[in-house]
Amino acid sequence: MKTRTVCLLLMWTALVAGCAADRPVPVTQTVNVPVPVPCVSRESVPARPNYEFDKLQLSASDGEKILALGRDWPRGRAYEGELEAIIAACAYPVDPRPLPTGLADTPQNAPRR
Repeated sequence: MKTRTVCLLLMWTALVAGCAADRPVPVTQTVNVPVPVPCVSRESVPARPNYEFDKLQLSASDGEKILALGRDWPRGRAYEGELEAIIAACAYPVDPRPLPTGLADTPQNAPRR
C-alpha cells in the first residue's frame, strides 16, 4: 500500500510539473523566398509575321519559292531584331545601385550595349 501511495504521489508530481512548465513562445520569422518573375510581358512580344513562303502550295515551282523567300527576308530580319531587343532587355537588367566611387570611369564597368 505504501508503494502504491508513493507511486501515485510521483505520478501526480510529474503531471503537475508538466503542466507548470513554460510553453515555448512562437516566434514569427520572415523568410525571403525568390519568386521567378517573367521579364517579358505578353504584350511586348511581337506577333510572328505572315511569311509568303508558308502560304505556298507544295507544287509551287522553284522560282516561286525563291521569290517568296526573297520577299520574306526583310520581314524575318525585322522580326528577329525585335526579338533580340526584347531578349537583350532581359539578359542585362538595369542595376539601380550606384557604382562605388572611382569605378564608374573604368571601361570594364561601362554599361553593355
